[in-house]
Amino acid sequence: MTESRLVPERKSPLASRQHVPLRFLKSSLVVDSELTPNGEIAGWLEEERRSAGLSLERVPLDQLENWAFTENGRIAHRSGRFFAIQGIEVSTDWGEVPNWDQPIIDQPEVGFLGLIAREFGGVLHFLMQAKVEPGNLNAVQISPTLQATKSNYSRAHGGNAPRYLEYFIDARPDEILLDQLQSEQGARFLAKRNRNIIIEPEGELALTPSFRWLTLGQIKHLLRQPNLINMDTRTVISGISYGEFDDRAEYYFDLFARHFSSSNLPAISLLRSFLHAGDSLHSMEEILSWVTHLRSRYELHITRKPLSELRQWRIERDCIRHETNRFFKVIGTRIELHGREVRSWCQPLIESAQEGLLAFIIKPINGVYHFLVQAKLEPGNFDIIEFAPTVQCLTGNFRDNEPGQRPPYLDYVLSAAPEQRLVDTMQSEEGGRFFQEQNRNLLVLADDEFPLATSENYRWMTLNQIKQFIRFNNYLNIQARSLISAISFA
Repeated sequence: MTESRLVPERKSPLASRQHVPLRFLKSSLVVDSELTPNGEIAGWLEEERRSAGLSLERVPLDQLENWAFTENGRIAHRSGRFFAIQGIEVSTDWGEVPNWDQPIIDQPEVGFLGLIAREFGGVLHFLMQAKVEPGNLNAVQISPTLQATKSNYSRAHGGNAPRYLEYFIDARPDEILLDQLQSEQGARFLAKRNRNIIIEPEGELALTPSFRWLTLGQIKHLLRQPNLINMDTRTVISGISYGEFDDRAEYYFDLFARHFSSSNLPAISLLRSFLHAGDSLHSMEEILSWVTHLRSRYELHITRKPLSELRQWRIERDCIRHETNRFFKVIGTRIELHGREVRSWCQPLIESAQEGLLAFIIKPINGVYHFLVQAKLEPGNFDIIEFAPTVQCLTGNFRDNEPGQRPPYLDYVLSAAPEQRLVDTMQSEEGGRFFQEQNRNLLVLADDEFPLATSENYRWMTLNQIKQFIRFNNYLNIQARSLISAISFA
């Protein structure tokens, strides 16, 4: 298949900045497209998987080409770029464990996670890449247009620059539809952030076979399947806003009510929670005061230390592991892959001990769906506390605990009836740093008996309020954003 060039349609009357949320909403309701019909997506991904020729071999840590244990006791690339595996000691007065050691990914660069948007047939489409990453469970997943660290796009690897980079580097303010700085996994990365951005550039655009146009509705429907939409796509689309409730929205609600069948009534309620700026249990000022109080009250101290000095962690020839074999391992890999800026390389990857579980509990309050949000401290958080899902267990170790030692609300989530589960699917962590790691993602609708009262670390928030916090840095963690991205209305 040769490259094709697509010229965008003349922008519709809704193309002004004030109508961007409505354009996103319209795209979220379109679940198929003539540009990339749903029936062609599986074949597209399979062809990319075959042509990629992915080969991954586990190798001893001391045989990672261009990587080495440094004098200060970490694993780093000889160029000083990309990322390093750093040892840290964590001290905090939050929670039941005040002090522990662990390895963590140290990658201070701010990378790009970007989508190019174009309007076809009056509907916004997004340029998605079928991207192969070494740690992906099924090799290829649907990724953003651009997914690159600064080391990648500055060509520290000596290879080619990522496709479409220039559109993001040169984007004018009037071409930017979304622009946010968002955190990565606070338990695995040390203060890591990426620029999440959606642009709508003008002019011609060369399209190659590994890229296809999808509507937001198509992406969200694919999120109902396991491990197809990668973490980076999920975090970008989680930041999309659909506007706020006003008099016009009453008219739209009537349209949606006629569009949906009665079996999809939760979708209408979720949309109302996105758009409705009132009737929340707690005001934005109250929630800001709550999180500010927690960030001021609790302390988090991170001390760097050599990997060889980490308590309860063992450096072995083929991995770095916890002495109980819980949490995760650091493994070495040698990778060969066609179609990338560099075709072969070595790197460490993080391998989780077991799959995890992420869940939001949802309850109608004052006629509007509220989400039970957890305030969570993690060692890599940029600002101590971030908002997390109701339940966040990054490994399956919770299964070994006695009921009284399990995370709050875990048993309720696991025992939810099928009709309570609005979303229930397995989704992967990002395959460029994590080896075949996946988490069960759940949105659970609470029954009438579920209590309204919460402990200090939890608050009920509407989706509209959550979206307000996503707009700013360091509030919603990546696990919460992943769950929010899965919400669909069609």
